[in-house]
Amino acid sequence: MSHVPAAEPAAEPAADLDARRDAGLAAGPDRDDDRDDRDDRVVGVGPHPLPWPDDPRYDPELLAEGDRRNVVDGYRYWTREAIVADLDTRRHEFHVAVENWQHDMNIGSVVRTANAFLAREVHIVGRRRWNRRGAMVTDRYQHVRHHATAEEFAAWAAAEGLPVVGIDNLPGAVPLETTELPRRCVLLFGQEGPGLSEAAWAASQTVCSIAQFGSTRSINAGAAAAIAMHTWIVQHVPASELPPSGV
Repeated sequence: MSHVPAAEPAAEPAADLDARRDAGLAAGPDRDDDRDDRDDRVVGVGPHPLPWPDDPRYDPELLAEGDRRNVVDGYRYWTREAIVADLDTRRHEFHVAVENWQHDMNIGSVVRTANAFLAREVHIVGRRRWNRRGAMVTDRYQHVRHHATAEEFAAWAAAEGLPVVGIDNLPGAVPLETTELPRRCVLLFGQEGPGLSEAAWAASQTVCSIAQFGSTRSINAGAAAAIAMHTWIVQHVPASELPPSGV
C-alpha cells in the first residue's frame, strides 16, 4: 500500500496570527506562562511543601502545582501582581522608548532587556500593537506606555522633565562610551533598519552613538538597547547595590 502523507494544515493568515499573539493565544513563546526559554532544562521549583506560607503575596495555584516561570528565585510562588508591586519599589530612574512603525520583532527584545535592567517604564512610539514574541512575556512585569507620535512622546517627556537621549549612529552624535547619561532620562531607540525617525531625532536633546569596529554599518535595535541600558547601570548603580549572580 502506498503511503499518502497527510495534508499540512493551512497557514494562519498573518493578520489573524498577529491578533492571536496580541491576545496571548498563539503557539510559541507568546503563550508560555513565563517559562525560561534558555534551553530544555526543567527550571523553577515543584509544589511547595506543606504547610504553605501564610503570606498574601503567594499564589495558591503556584504553591500547589509548582512555579516554572522565568523569574528569579526570590519571586518563586509569588503572584504576578505582588512581583510588579515589589519591582515598583526599586525601579531605576531611566525610561526606555522605541519607535514602532513596522511591527519590528526587536521591540520585544528591548522590552525584555528593560525588564532585566529594571527600567521605570517602556514607551512604544507609533503603532499601539507591537510584536511581543521577543519579550518572552516580561511585559507582564513592566509598565508599558503608548504614544501615537514622536511629538506626543516628546511633549510627555518635557512635561515630566525627562531629557531624551537618542541612540543612533547619526551625524553629530556623541560617543556613548564617553558620555555621562543623566540619572533621570529616556533612552530612545529607532525602528530596526532606518533608525531614529526625523521626528524622534528632533525630540532628542542628545544623540549618542555606539562605537563599532567591523564592516557592518549598524547593530540591531535590541543589541543597541542592551548596550545603552547597561551603560546607564554602570554609571549610576553603585557596586554595593549590584545583585548577586545566579539568582
